[in-house]
Amino acid sequence: MTPEFVTTFAAEAIWVAMKLSAPLLMIALILGLAVSIFQAVTQIQEMTLAIIPKMIGVMVVLMLFLPWFLTTAAEFMTKVFSNIPFFLGLG
Repeated sequence: MTPEFVTTFAAEAIWVAMKLSAPLLMIALILGLAVSIFQAVTQIQEMTLAIIPKMIGVMVVLMLFLPWFLTTAAEFMTKVFSNIPFFLGLG
């Protein structure tokens, strides 16, 4: 295993993690901002009002993107498992 391989592999792992987390984080950010603006305008300071829309939004996005999440993760793991001999220095 060369240092270049390790660096490339780590960068790809981070990139896959970012791709998988981005839709969930973006919807939570957008809904959190919308709820915060609503709370500021109406002066309603209820904690459940801030959490429940984000939870529902994240669950909806998770259900919509689940096939893509699974495909992306499976492709990365297939690449990891196919490189096991190289990791062990056998390839």
